[in-house]
Amino acid sequence: MSFSLAIVGRPNVGKSTLFNRLVGKRLALVDDQPGVTRDLREGEARLGDLRFTVIDTAGLEEATDESLQGRMRKLTERAVDMADICLFMIDARAGVTPTDEIFAEILRKRSKHVILAANKGEGSAADAGVIEAYGLGLGEPVRLSAEHGEGLNDLYAQLMPLADAYEEKAREAESEAPELDVDVGEEDEDAPRPITAAKPLQIAVVGRPNAGKSTLINQIVGEERLLTGPEAGITRDAISVRTDWDGVPMRIFDTAGMRKKAKVQEKLEKLSVSDGLRAVKFAEVVVVLLDAAIPFEQQDLRIADLAEREGRAVVVAVNKWDVEDDKQAKLRMLREEFTRLLPQLRGAPLVTVSAKTGRGLDRLHAAILKAHRVWNRRVSTAQLNRWLAGMLEQHPPPAPQGKRIKLRYMTQAKTRPPGFVVMCSHPDKMPSSYSRYLVNGLRDDFDMPGTPIRLHMRGQSDKNPYKGRRKVNAGALTKHLGKGPRRS
Repeated sequence: MSFSLAIVGRPNVGKSTLFNRLVGKRLALVDDQPGVTRDLREGEARLGDLRFTVIDTAGLEEATDESLQGRMRKLTERAVDMADICLFMIDARAGVTPTDEIFAEILRKRSKHVILAANKGEGSAADAGVIEAYGLGLGEPVRLSAEHGEGLNDLYAQLMPLADAYEEKAREAESEAPELDVDVGEEDEDAPRPITAAKPLQIAVVGRPNAGKSTLINQIVGEERLLTGPEAGITRDAISVRTDWDGVPMRIFDTAGMRKKAKVQEKLEKLSVSDGLRAVKFAEVVVVLLDAAIPFEQQDLRIADLAEREGRAVVVAVNKWDVEDDKQAKLRMLREEFTRLLPQLRGAPLVTVSAKTGRGLDRLHAAILKAHRVWNRRVSTAQLNRWLAGMLEQHPPPAPQGKRIKLRYMTQAKTRPPGFVVMCSHPDKMPSSYSRYLVNGLRDDFDMPGTPIRLHMRGQSDKNPYKGRRKVNAGALTKHLGKGPRRS
């Protein structure tokens, strides 16, 4: 059984650096300024032969419950209650502070197992802080350097007996569990990748700051899993949350709000935006969340266009619908603007939701699953070529500079998103307007609304492959075979 380890401590003691070290990737944002991490981030950690779940938390601070720092502290306390083991980190160079003493007392009461770690312990400057750590009453501190990877063997020695105990509990639970006879049925070879707990549907929620992305995900999950509030730009990391939404395993990425590039000046915000863009690239379905009060701002259009260019299935959701008065007139206006401003996503789902009340989430769920099915759609070659013949008969391709373009053959090369290849003559002279004509026809005739469609023209020569080859020299052939009889 894999156990869970929550890393807790004051701001800027190196929690995210150790998290990245344990998971082996730069998943968490790291910066010199304190308070970078705000949400809980989970990752699969490896330490020697140990495999466990590690949780990166926000820095513990003394603050009122209603402030941003107070809400961050609540999330950290939730991680402490949820985790099997807590790793309490202090800064060995700064020594033990009064805040460390307060939180050590809290952890002693709330957590089942607490391991004390003195980070930034490289060099003699940390000796005094390591000695002070004994006074916290949490046992012998593990002297670490998360940045340089020092002291991980000592951490392994502390975790090993606890891991053995959890593994023993897991074996006892398995032996007592009843066996289930499950009929899995036959698999359809042509069906898209099945959505399972091991391979959940990957969804990224993107949009401008304060559009309600974190609130929407909390409503889907059914608990306060992500930090929310009236302040814009609370989310910094692209946090993934696993959930089972109406029986469908999903992994939902909450991303930082994306402002105009000219307004993004701080290094930390640049890192946050790049983290969100990476989430879009790895997602299967991208939910572009708009604010009903100011929909289809220039930045919203850029974000939707980015998702289309990355080849993701796109669902447009309009949030804060509960405060709208004339809903019918507003909905007509939204659909007209969507068709006019985002023609590249023609037919994509447009859903109205309220992240605060939860209304419209059933429609959003259905739209996500439909967009994913369309994104995985495959059309047979025979169907495509019958369709192509009809499209050519209805509207033949042009003849630029008097050269007629012949479209001979068409096939689907890939899915996710659907990609098609057309074998033709003079592909470099094919106008983009005719390619759009074919793409729009594919959308309408094969029911692929909204999904990005990639259409590639590939050249096929009209020339005789044997024309122009050098003839075999008769004299050389005769010389090679030997001279024949002389004519008299």
